[in-house]
Amino acid sequence: MKYINSIKLFLTIFSILLLNTIIFVSCEKDTSVDNIDSELNSTPIESNSQSMPLVVVSESLTTVQAVGLLTPSVVQISTEQLSLGSFNQVIPRSGVGSGIILDYQGHILTNNHVVEGRNTIDVTLSDGRSFEANLVGSDPRTDLAVIKISGENLIPAKLGNSENLLVGEDVIAVGHALALKGGPTVSKGVISALERTIDLDAQTSMVDLIQTDASINPGNSGGPLSNLAGEVIGINTAIIDDSNGIGFAINIDDAKIVTDQLVKKGEVQRGFIGISPFNVTKALKEQLELPVEEGVVVGRVIPDFPASQSGIEVEDVIVKLNDVPITNAGDLSKFLISNSPGINILVTFYRKSELMQTELTLSDAP
Repeated sequence: MKYINSIKLFLTIFSILLLNTIIFVSCEKDTSVDNIDSELNSTPIESNSQSMPLVVVSESLTTVQAVGLLTPSVVQISTEQLSLGSFNQVIPRSGVGSGIILDYQGHILTNNHVVEGRNTIDVTLSDGRSFEANLVGSDPRTDLAVIKISGENLIPAKLGNSENLLVGEDVIAVGHALALKGGPTVSKGVISALERTIDLDAQTSMVDLIQTDASINPGNSGGPLSNLAGEVIGINTAIIDDSNGIGFAINIDDAKIVTDQLVKKGEVQRGFIGISPFNVTKALKEQLELPVEEGVVVGRVIPDFPASQSGIEVEDVIVKLNDVPITNAGDLSKFLISNSPGINILVTFYRKSELMQTELTLSDAP
């Protein structure tokens, strides 16, 4: 019966979470005659968390005012990657993405897939000045990277917060869509949904994403999603192939945590429990007869990692790590980003209707 319940759980999970193909939205041009398909861009750089501004703007502006406030902080990122063609000839492959200026020291936040593996990274500011950038650090799991330029009179973006966002709230996307000349493209829409999850592979998911219908196109990657106060509340990252107005942005609260580690260490050192997490839904609550409406359901336990070694089982529902409430997979992700491998934690979870606890030591991710 236990195995039948597990099978039912996975069927329910897959039916709820099934998504179309995800496409990251860098704009890339292959100059090779062998291949003219567009490709993803990526690259990271350096940043100083202490100098990153956090400005709270209480007044809602007009769209024109918000765009005017935000645009000077948006940059175009041009990259080039060298590859070998069919006859071992060197072929340059170029791409374009977007980014936001973080501070006066020249740290810029963008997507990892915009700059990953690139031989050169060039940044063009809104005033037309161009600089060569260096990679500070990157995190493929959250698709974030920090790069750095040396320039004067930089205008940092105003970073908001994403904790209290509401579905239906007006938002603005700004970025260098399709590498069109003449400055960034502006589109307006609403927050269509919150706490979205998209799967990158069998073991990696991007969680707690903002879904928006503001137009996001290739070249927008790494650009800001802002509120009507001109504050950045997300970093545009992906679209669903063949969808009609479905795009995703990394929420800025998670981006701040990742950026801080990239600036200080050049990488993100996150703990790993060894589970596949799924949010508690109404359907899962009824099927599993859960006593809670929020938490993280253990959909899979990876052998030889902390969860399996501490006795956590499939269908357990994690509700707290140490003293931190875990209401969804986004909370779990934030906790693990903030707690490094080797740290001992107390896990509070439900097994059916029984509240239980166990201790485990976080490991490195595989």
